[in-house]
Amino acid sequence: LVWTSASLYVYFIILFTAYILIICSNSTIVCLIWIHKNLHEPMYIFIAALLMNSVLFSTNIYPKLLNDILSDKQIISLSACLLQFFIIYFLASSEFLLLAVMAYDRYVSICKPLQYPTIMKNSTVTVLLVLTWFVSACHIAVPAILSAETKLCHLTMKGIFCNNAIYELLCLHSGVITIYGVVALIDLAILPVLFIIFTYTKILLIAYHSCKEVRKKAAETCLPHLLVLISFSCLCAYDISIARVESNLSKTVRLLMTLQTILYNPLFNPLIYGLKMKEISKHLKKLFCTTKVI
Repeated sequence: LVWTSASLYVYFIILFTAYILIICSNSTIVCLIWIHKNLHEPMYIFIAALLMNSVLFSTNIYPKLLNDILSDKQIISLSACLLQFFIIYFLASSEFLLLAVMAYDRYVSICKPLQYPTIMKNSTVTVLLVLTWFVSACHIAVPAILSAETKLCHLTMKGIFCNNAIYELLCLHSGVITIYGVVALIDLAILPVLFIIFTYTKILLIAYHSCKEVRKKAAETCLPHLLVLISFSCLCAYDISIARVESNLSKTVRLLMTLQTILYNPLFNPLIYGLKMKEISKHLKKLFCTTKVI
């Protein structure tokens, strides 16, 4: 892909601006949740964890990508590439698990409101968060270690960062890695999505037969999670499939589609939670809307 110097600087400015927006928007909501005591509830704590994932995901990709845009040669060591691969999929899989935990939290809150304080205690929230990140890290560490021990036959990667395109560099397409990848996909993505669908179906059925207030609460708190789930699932489906079909796509199309995976979700999450979550939206308005003192 041939770029002129002017176009390189344009892409650099666009991506740098996007990175700053991602860091500022996500961090602002996380800080609001940290500062305001009325947001110290399980639902908002899980949202803060989700947004921190976006910050870490972007920081794992953007600095190296921005450096590559301005460099004559785009080079990365195998160990750094595998680390980037691990962090990308560790955070992606933990996002699915976090969304599943958030769905469970909403189910208990709406369907079992009297039991909610005893079920979703601070200790429970801590355990769920630790398990989410621990399970994701353990699952993703295995293919990263197996890939590190496999000989490389190619040194040029088609992707702009180290995603599952690294498997094309390996001399031998390991059946163990493939089978484990399918198992990890089921454990970390498919099962959490099925659990979320089941949970929200139960919530919608109970809300439908309940009073208007319960229906309103269900819509206000569940809709943002569903929107995030749908958008993130689409991006992950693309990332999984692109390694199989990318040879049929032009470099420009592949670049533009890949950029969506690092632009869309980290910017979409704070926008959705900032606008759709009533309490967060209220604090954002107080923060950015100046009031005149008479």
